Amino acid sequence: MDSVRSEPLPAPAKPFTALKILIAGGFGAGKTTMVGAVSEIQPLRTEEYLTEAGAGIDDAEGLEQKTTTTVAIDFGRITFDEHLALYLFGTPGQDRFWFFWDDIAQGALGAVVIADTRRLEDCFPAVDYFERRETPFVVAVNCFAGSRQYRANQVAAALDLDPGIPVVLCDARNRESAKEVLIALVEQVRRGRHR
Repeated sequence: MDSVRSEPLPAPAKPFTALKILIAGGFGAGKTTMVGAVSEIQPLRTEEYLTEAGAGIDDAEGLEQKTTTTVAIDFGRITFDEHLALYLFGTPGQDRFWFFWDDIAQGALGAVVIADTRRLEDCFPAVDYFERRETPFVVAVNCFAGSRQYRANQVAAALDLDPGIPVVLCDARNRESAKEVLIALVEQVRRGRHR
């Protein structure tokens, strides 16, 4: 009987993994800006101009320069290699668009809650949402020019955050600063899985 020589089987291909990250926070906090700053692709934006029709609905106090608002999602991507990418989903900030947050949040690895210290109370609903869903999150304090600066521990106390929730000071316009926020989130997710 002739012996049959078998060739070694090729190694199985490593599957592609896409991790979903939410970028949330109040109206005008910098969600669209952060997605745009860190995304490697031209982000998908669903922005519309603010109109008189929303004047009694959207609280734009302190945001007089804001002319547009996200009405569905922002989407961006960061690819690490041929096997791993982060998909960034920026959520709308107004209460009237919260009806589809559950759909947007489905399957999310974690979230970034962007806080504007000029309107800190606007990020409470997002913090509460992720706490209730037990979704890992970090708070990113968007340090706007001309606004009073606070330390991370002061913001954590004002938001009454659990001790393990990181607060990161950032500039949502700056790619490196936005990347540091995402790194803090990934570290938060990893810590949660090793408890």
